[in-house]
Amino acid sequence: MRRRRFITGLVGAGAGLGLTSASARAATVGGDRSTGPRTTGAGRTHAGTTGGVRSATAGEPHVWQTVPAPGGTPAAQLIGVAAAGPDLAWAVGEEGRNGGNAGTPLALVWDGTTWTRAGLAHLGLTGGLRSVAADPTGRAWAVGSGAHLLSWDGTTWQEAGFPGRGTSGTTLTGVATDADGGVWLSGRNGAGSVLLHGADGEWSWIAPPPSGTTVTPSGVRVTVHGDVWVYDSALVARWDGSAWTELPAPGGLRPAVTGLLPVTADDIWLTGYDYGVGGPPGKPPGVTLKHWDGTAWNSVTAPFTAGMLTAIVDDGQGGPDRIAGWDFWDQTRAHYLRWQDGGWVSERGATATTSVLPEALAAVPGTGGYWSVGTTSFSPYPPAQVYIER
Repeated sequence: MRRRRFITGLVGAGAGLGLTSASARAATVGGDRSTGPRTTGAGRTHAGTTGGVRSATAGEPHVWQTVPAPGGTPAAQLIGVAAAGPDLAWAVGEEGRNGGNAGTPLALVWDGTTWTRAGLAHLGLTGGLRSVAADPTGRAWAVGSGAHLLSWDGTTWQEAGFPGRGTSGTTLTGVATDADGGVWLSGRNGAGSVLLHGADGEWSWIAPPPSGTTVTPSGVRVTVHGDVWVYDSALVARWDGSAWTELPAPGGLRPAVTGLLPVTADDIWLTGYDYGVGGPPGKPPGVTLKHWDGTAWNSVTAPFTAGMLTAIVDDGQGGPDRIAGWDFWDQTRAHYLRWQDGGWVSERGATATTSVLPEALAAVPGTGGYWSVGTTSFSPYPPAQVYIER
């Protein structure tokens, strides 16, 4: 199931809604978070990561502050964020959406001082931009509704070509970059491939996973080891450069998977939410936090259970660091989870005068800081506006 960007029907939050939290059982999580090289399940060893080491602040409390952002046409939301460094970052999303009627893409750029709009009218696109990724050199890529791929030209976004562009059955859902300057896109083409790779101006679809699944993954993750993962509620698979390895689907009743953090072959985190078996109007989803221990997916009890987890970032060396979330019972602050002493603990965002739904989270290379972006409403109607904090 693809990630739903707004939660519909959550009007009039409060008691008496018959909340059902996600089922959970504690997972035993251990392992050494050493700073040295790690060996992947494929036998390859990698050290370091793009953007520099951030371990000096990993696990320490972070004081979140709201950052002014230019307004968009209601309803506006930011769905993705990426940073090349402290003086250059991008956020993408959609504005002018009204219920099921698509709006137009929205893009912002950070210059070290201010977030400003990046004009997109020249592209003539409808719908939203779903995901954005960058590398420390200042290159950035974004994907949008209708299988559009955009590249940053230093001033604004331009449309880029790729195999299958404009072809029926082709869609793009996520983008990530690797340490060698390569670009990886999750999605699907007519032949069933779910991963597209770009390097030195050349693009190629990777052969489909062996399951032959018809699933379109909701996102892609490149680890510090160089492995590439695609993920969704029905597909979690690793491409190691020569072959696929598939894990059992994490499952759920009405699930949405929003993030994946593979640490080692037997230490993988998955975030999302699940609406369960249904219930009264206004019932929120239950938080999904799962851990793969090398044998099975185990549900882990999060510090809050009614709401959603929307993104996960590593500590700069491949270990867990932060998760962004929305807490149904405390909607005017983002509810982050911080990795500390082998477990996840609560960390609250800045208090706002509106509701706050963080939809994307990114580390700022070399700084120990973060960008968190989202929206101020939980229904795809006006007056929702973009929200940013760091």
